[in-house]
Amino acid sequence: MNSLQIITTYEAIQATTGKMLLAAQNGEWDKLITLEQECRHLTEQLMQNKSEPELGEKLQQRKVKIIHQVLEDDSKIRTITEPWMEKLNDMLNTTGRKRDLQKAYQSD
Repeated sequence: MNSLQIITTYEAIQATTGKMLLAAQNGEWDKLITLEQECRHLTEQLMQNKSEPELGEKLQQRKVKIIHQVLEDDSKIRTITEPWMEKLNDMLNTTGRKRDLQKAYQSD
């Protein structure tokens, strides 16, 4: 990848995390999952690039700004999704305990 391709990929990641944040805010979980997969694919493209060319000062500043925005979006997404995941986990645990109790009393 050349410098322009690298920055373009970072910008695509930033755009995707922005869409992920909107999906999380709107409770669009399937869309969030699809976007997360897209973001992972873009990140893998960057990781496959073994020798990243040295970026000029302006491009390096742009890259840093993008990374900060991506991290901010990620933090906001986690703030939304972690309580939802805990609630889902609690519901699954409760269902599992009920099923275990039913099995215990039915086996007699």
